[in-house]
This record gives sequence, C-alpha cells and structure tokens, in this order.
Amino acid sequence: MHSDKTHSELAEKFNIDEPRVNWHDETLWWIRQKRDKAVWQLPEWESLREAASQIKHNVLAHLSEYLEAFERNAIANGITVHWAADAKEHNEIVYSLLQKHGITQMVKSKSMLTEECHLNDYLAEHGVEVIDTDLGERIVQLAKEPPSHIVLPCIHWKKEEIGELFHKYLGTPEGNADPQFLTHAARLHLREKFLTRKLALTGVNFAIAETGEFVVCTNEGNADMGAHLADVHIASMGIEKLIPKREHLGIFLRLLTRSATGQPITTYSSHFKQPRKGQEMHIVLVDNGRSVQLGREAFRNSLKCIRCGACMNTCPVYRRSGGHSYHTAVAGPIGSILAPNLDMKQYADLPFASTLCGSCSNVCPVKIDIHDQLYKWRQVLVQDGYTPKAKTLAMKAMATTLSKPGMYKSAGKVGRWMIRKVPGLVNNKLNPWYKQREMPEAPKQSFREWYAQNKKK
Repeated sequence: MHSDKTHSELAEKFNIDEPRVNWHDETLWWIRQKRDKAVWQLPEWESLREAASQIKHNVLAHLSEYLEAFERNAIANGITVHWAADAKEHNEIVYSLLQKHGITQMVKSKSMLTEECHLNDYLAEHGVEVIDTDLGERIVQLAKEPPSHIVLPCIHWKKEEIGELFHKYLGTPEGNADPQFLTHAARLHLREKFLTRKLALTGVNFAIAETGEFVVCTNEGNADMGAHLADVHIASMGIEKLIPKREHLGIFLRLLTRSATGQPITTYSSHFKQPRKGQEMHIVLVDNGRSVQLGREAFRNSLKCIRCGACMNTCPVYRRSGGHSYHTAVAGPIGSILAPNLDMKQYADLPFASTLCGSCSNVCPVKIDIHDQLYKWRQVLVQDGYTPKAKTLAMKAMATTLSKPGMYKSAGKVGRWMIRKVPGLVNNKLNPWYKQREMPEAPKQSFREWYAQNKKK
C-alpha cells in the first residue's frame, strides 16, 4: 500500500466520519479489555512474557545458525526451501512455482508478509487469480482495499456494509446484514475455491529450528483447508519467525492469542512438518530488510514481534485514525518502527503518529520497547533530514526559547497577550491544534509571576 499522503492527512480523511471513529475506537478498546481479562487469569503472565522475550533475543543473536539448522531439518523432512533477499525475489519464486505447474488460480490464507511484498498485485499483473480465504481478508479483497489491522483485517467495516458488498459480489439478498447468514454465504463461496485450487499459500506464525516444521495459527481453519486439499503448499515466512525448540512453542501459543483476541489459544494451531504423499511443500524464507533492522542495535528488538496486534488495540492514535492512515502493510505502533527501516523517506511521518504514552510496550507479549523505539526513530529521522523543514526549524526555535529563561519569560508574555487580544492569530486553520480542539483561555499571569507574588505569604 503506497500513498503520497502522510498519516495526519489520511487520518483527517478517516475522522470525517465521527460515528465510525467512535465505533472503531470502542471496538478495539473492547478487544483490549478482553486481552486484559485473559491475562489476569494467569499469575505467570509476566514470566511468560520474559521467557518469550529472552527466547527471541537468543534467536536474533544466533539467527544465521538457527536458519541453517531449520533449512537442514526442513529439507530432511521433504520440504523444498527457497531464500528471498527481498519482496521482488519472493514474488518471483511464488510465480515460478505457479508457472512450473501451469496454475493460474490459487488460494491464500492470511499472511502479512505477502501484504508487505504486494504479492496479490504482482500475481494479478501476471494473470494469476488469488483468492484470500480468511473471511476478513476476503472482505477487504472484494472491496479492493488492503487490510487495516493485522489480526482483524476488516475491523473498519460495519456488518451492513459487508451485507451490501456480499450482495454485489456473492449474490446474497439485498439488505441482509445478519453475520451468521453472511458467514455461511462466505463459507459456500470459499468451499468451491478450496476444492478446485491446486496451489495454496499460507503464512507462518512460528518455525522450529530443531524439527524443521512450521506452525500456522488461525481461527477459521482456512489455512488447513487450503494446504490439505492442494497439490502444492507454499509457506511464506519472514526469517525472524524462528524459535529454537518445539518445547518453546507452548510459551508463544499461550501469549499470542490472549494478546490478540483474549482467547486462551487459537481454534487451530496447525503443525506442518512434511508433505503428504504426492504433495509438494515449499517454504520461502524472506529477508526484505530484516537483516538491516537486525544490524540496527536500537531497533533490533522490533524483530521479536509475533504479530498479535495488541499494540494496535491499545494505541489511542491507531484507534482514532484507522489502519489505512499508516499507508504500510503493518499499521499501528509496531508498523511505525518497522516501516522506516524499509524506506525512511516514505515512512518518515509514522514514528510521529504516537503520543509516546507507552501503552504499546506495556501490552507487548514479547516485551518490545515500542514507544522507546518510536522516540529513537524520531531522532534518527531528524538527524538524517527526513522531517519537514518547517517543523525542524520550529523545534529549533522552541529549543532555543526553552533553554533561555529571559526569552522564555518574554515569549510567554507575548503569547498570552496574543491569545487575549488577537485570538485569530492562533484560532485559525493554519494551526493544526485548532482543527480538533478549542484553544484554552490565556491565564492572567504565568506561574513564575504568580510564585513571585505569593512566595512571601
């Protein structure tokens, strides 16, 4: 997803529909509360977070060794392993496998990596029809939109709108917005796709170096339907998805779904170790900037992410600005620290789309220091000249004013006088603060003046 507009411009567009913003905000907060209730039932929650964080730390410290071990064991299991340096290579590998088998139609289960690589668009340009089989992903695909959330792809859609969409594309009765009926219609529509497609692509939630197997977590069973019925199964995996041993998996499965939706575990946690007789199984190990992020010490921890979406559900900015305002595959706080690594210029606005309240770091199941990294990215972006010149100059002027007591005192007086006598200089459309807020009344005196007057009393 590429946009020439910044987060604030896209958020402004989302904010035009105030009832939708409020509903989006409340729905995500409700999921955050479900997460909290699930977490409070586990006295060992903090120990699980710490263990997961340390396991991931170990993986990142020895990534090359674990990747080679995984490759060895996967090949021994009968899986074909491919390596892709970037999105282009990943897409070319997938397309070459489709060509090899003469396949022009395929099914795909949810994979944020393929969103990151823009696989659907690439394959469409090459005459391949891709059907997303996750219900939320299918909805946004029919609407010709990218997902707005990594766990809840169509969280920005209302059931009435989905009813209209299904009426248009699946022929459901007009005006029917009953979720159970619409789900049944989607099931019938997708069942035919599962039964007739010879190639299925899935994502990977966890890959185990020790055994050469990988695990896919879904609530709908769509990954299993696709993979088990197809003659060719391709799994697309970011190289950071590894864990060392199968015994570590229990820690991550307990953390992932509680953090994502408040469930104890996903409905399906499917292990894929070897192809069945007559089937081909391929795994594509994708770098696409991950090695660069690994080399950035301040931002390395972001590669621990297990894509639970908890940081999005709690973030006051994401909840009120919508996922599409981030103009990147992975939105929200975690996306805002991953995206600048891929393209600093294009995503320079995202680390500023945060209040730095720290709620994202508090809920992260693998203890990524998200808000600290957002702050650090801001410093890198300013130093490297990727922030707007006007903002940089304004910040320098502010720093100078705040560091000189005399100047600060004078500026305060001028500011109070202006707000009182010529409010139009502040209350206008050129002031971004005024767009969303009533500006405060100017105090009669500064704290310094009040203190000088009252300290003897």
